[in-house]
Amino acid sequence: MGALVGLGVGVGLLLIWSAFAMPRRPRPVATGPGRTARLLGSAGLGGVSVTSFVLLCLGCGAGVAVLVQLVSGTPPVALVFGVLAAYLPVTVVAARARRRLREFAEVWPEAVDNLASAVRAGMSLPDALAALGGRGPEPLRAAFVAFALDYQVSGRFGESLDRLKDRLADPVGDRVVEGLRVAREVGGGELGRLLRNLSGYLREDSRTRSELESRQAWTVNGARLAVAAPWVVLLLMSLQSDVIRRYASPTGVVVLAVGAGLCVVAYRLMMRIGRLPTERRILS
Repeated sequence: MGALVGLGVGVGLLLIWSAFAMPRRPRPVATGPGRTARLLGSAGLGGVSVTSFVLLCLGCGAGVAVLVQLVSGTPPVALVFGVLAAYLPVTVVAARARRRLREFAEVWPEAVDNLASAVRAGMSLPDALAALGGRGPEPLRAAFVAFALDYQVSGRFGESLDRLKDRLADPVGDRVVEGLRVAREVGGGELGRLLRNLSGYLREDSRTRSELESRQAWTVNGARLAVAAPWVVLLLMSLQSDVIRRYASPTGVVVLAVGAGLCVVAYRLMMRIGRLPTERRILS
């Protein structure tokens, strides 16, 4: 009996020791696309690599800095405008992404109505999605044409939906695709009702957001005008060499640095006050 108890205690101590002594495997960390890659995808520029985009930003900044330096002969001013020019492609891509998402939000109800009509007419869900490539809203046709080709080649509905989500890079599209995926897996005759309810919800959400954006547009435009005005004046002053060279002194550098910092803080504050809540891609 004593030997059995000793054996049990020994096995227990051995298990406890092995739990702390054995090396643990590191947990796999889920890595997704970075912020720049997501921005490019939302703008419909998924084919552009992040490296190429960064090189474009650096090239714009360097070119403008050299040009301003040749005109003004003042390195601090050239550096400021070089930084502004380097950020310009980011601003353009972000504006393109917002415009693209706004266009998608306006046409998704029509696309869902087309899906509901096709399903009610007896078409299967993959065929109804593929048909949107020809008769769906214009901004969405390219993505659904690619979906039809993917499904025709692979025959795997789930993987084709995943690639469709990546091409769309749209929060509303994520909800629509995931709803269709659940309806496909669960089955039943509720698909038509689901699509009709989803269409009504998307149409109401788009109408409400459009009204709010039109009301707060003055805040956004005022913020942009307030930030751009002093730098436009500084750019015009660069044409007068005797005036602009004063910014080459230590005091001028401090004035430029403080002005740039205040502009950034004021712009971010005004944009935060006037910003509407944006939907994120939580299902990507």
